[in-house]
Amino acid sequence: MWIIAGLGNPGSKYEKTRHNAGFMVIDKLSEQYGIVLEEKYSYCLGKGSIEGHAVILIKPLTFMNRSGSAVSKVLHKFNTLPGSLIVIHDDLDLDTAVIKIKKTGASGGHKGIESIIQGTGTRDFFRVKIGVGRDRDVPADIYVLSNFRPFEKSIIKDAIIRSVEAVAAIVTVGIDRAMTRYNRAAGGLQSPGPQE
Repeated sequence: MWIIAGLGNPGSKYEKTRHNAGFMVIDKLSEQYGIVLEEKYSYCLGKGSIEGHAVILIKPLTFMNRSGSAVSKVLHKFNTLPGSLIVIHDDLDLDTAVIKIKKTGASGGHKGIESIIQGTGTRDFFRVKIGVGRDRDVPADIYVLSNFRPFEKSIIKDAIIRSVEAVAAIVTVGIDRAMTRYNRAAGGLQSPGPQE
């Protein structure tokens, strides 16, 4: 069984922000594969399958910086090891809408990933990163809580679709083939800085 966690912040205030890219992918997976999400204490959870492979989708409701609490609870509840965990999250160091699959590694400063590493006690879980770019004139903690600009919305929509495909590829054909297929800098958009 695969545990697929999309990171974000709960509430309508944050719904369309860059930091909620992971939530957006979980919502799309839920829609595409008919997996109903239900609120369960500190997370939303849905059980289903992707191309015949059993999966559990989760959206932690603990806010980004405490994502590890919810993720570790779900792993424990379903007796699943972190090696079967896929985490989907935003990434400031990738151009907007570029996606990248990663096998393991440090958090890269992402507070949600730091929390999951602390909560699970390991770095060894898969990640699907969605680039949100940077704005040199806006502090990172403020920038990630901003909405996508109008000119970014169409490519982000495409990135969400490609991220769903990337998750499905990890589940169905394995991490190495998925990385070969999706780890290319296509469809991204460099963030040019402030917009009028």
